[in-house]
Amino acid sequence: MTTSGLGNPQLQAPLKRVRGWGSSKSGTGHFIIQRITALALAPLCLWAIWLALALVHADYAHARALVHQPVNAVLLVGLAIALFWHAQLGLQVVVEDYVHTRLTEVVLQLLIKFFCLLGAIASVLAVVRVAL
Repeated sequence: MTTSGLGNPQLQAPLKRVRGWGSSKSGTGHFIIQRITALALAPLCLWAIWLALALVHADYAHARALVHQPVNAVLLVGLAIALFWHAQLGLQVVVEDYVHTRLTEVVLQLLIKFFCLLGAIASVLAVVRVAL
């Protein structure tokens, strides 16, 4: 009875050994989403700066009237979601690259996801409350 040796890791091709491990698993999707959120944030941040400058000497009623406009409310919600999503993706990469203890990495990843989600929900709720 002869064996083909396919179970022996020394006889496997390098690609076969790394399948399911490391960055060969899902790095491309993460990279693309991070670039899309960055592209969305570029015009949204410029618009937010313009909005902030328009509100420099405004009173509360004028500020609320600006946020009450549907276009401004939608853009503020989009800014909040893109900003927190982009931050979560960036912090995830930092933790993956620089934290080498598995338990610490898992705890930090969960905390980052939780606080980014909490921040996004709070921001959207604030815009909705002012806009309505």
